[in-house]
Amino acid sequence: MKHFRTTLFSLGLVVLAAMPLCRAADYDFKELTPEIKKALQDRQTRYAQIQELKREGVIGENNKGYVTDLKNSSSASSLTVAENQDRRTIYKNLATQNKLGGNGLLEVQRAFAEVQRDKAATGDMVQSSSGDWKKKS
Repeated sequence: MKHFRTTLFSLGLVVLAAMPLCRAADYDFKELTPEIKKALQDRQTRYAQIQELKREGVIGENNKGYVTDLKNSSSASSLTVAENQDRRTIYKNLATQNKLGGNGLLEVQRAFAEVQRDKAATGDMVQSSSGDWKKKS
């Protein structure tokens, strides 16, 4: 029972962490499907590693709402692939659940790219909407 409560509490934290992103982009989950829950949990699991790689300048936030391996690092490669798969799952579900139509995924990606740029720490590498990479100041 204790494990169940801990898991439920952790899931609640993940959802709460994701909600400001959703509100910032005016999108919300109509249904928190098992696929979305898993993507959110997996992102939470790798969060510290992603942040460390950002601090080291190995990965950055691109202008499409995903992370990019800037150094072609073997240690970052599997993390960026997994992170981007989970982000895509979340973005696709947001676009579908909010009935955004054919360009919905692109719209969600652009909105989340902006959110991720805003949330990036000073010194993190971010890609502008024009495609230029720079350290966030």
